[in-house]
Amino acid sequence: MTLLVIVRSNLVLKIRVKADNMKKAIFTGIFLCSTLATASLRAEEPAPQDRAEHMPTAPYLLTGAPTFDMTIGQFREKYNALNPELPIAEYRAIDGRGDKSNLTRAASKINENLYASTALEQGTGKIKTLQITWLPVPGPEEKAARDSARAYMAALERFFEPTLNEAQSLKRLDELLNNGKGSRYFEQKEGALRYVIADNGEKGLTFAIEPIKLSLATD
Repeated sequence: MTLLVIVRSNLVLKIRVKADNMKKAIFTGIFLCSTLATASLRAEEPAPQDRAEHMPTAPYLLTGAPTFDMTIGQFREKYNALNPELPIAEYRAIDGRGDKSNLTRAASKINENLYASTALEQGTGKIKTLQITWLPVPGPEEKAARDSARAYMAALERFFEPTLNEAQSLKRLDELLNNGKGSRYFEQKEGALRYVIADNGEKGLTFAIEPIKLSLATD
């Protein structure tokens, strides 16, 4: 009887840990916040470099922000066909009560420390932002976990920039991560794409790709 109680207790603990990891990934990512400043309210104590850092509204939340011309189902089908060794499971809708952005949120668990997430335009279901959030793993497994996260981020990058090979996409990614290191919000524009890095240190790191509305040049 005592052994059964211990087994049940361990199972409940494992379930709670998994749930906590999912919540941590969600709140670390920038996709659940109505503004990026909201993320700082969830942190116990902001890092010194963040205290004076201005937190802008995430561009995909602004009125009239563009979408990728595809639904999350269409993206996932094509992405998985191109990256069978780096699959993304079905996205699950996130409870949006209290969210005033009028966007549909969804997330997909890749592993215990890596999550994919998105924000979708209501009505059309088209993609406003695609994000990969990595929760650091202290100890000897950290390098392998980080390499896995980099592989997924680079694959997402190649999906939108197919002319890049694996080495080129990893090099671009590392440059972005280095430029955005320690910043709650860093963006870099490449043509019709916006790359975003949200680095919350030990609380996690989010890499996002979003569309940019291009304007026609006038004389």
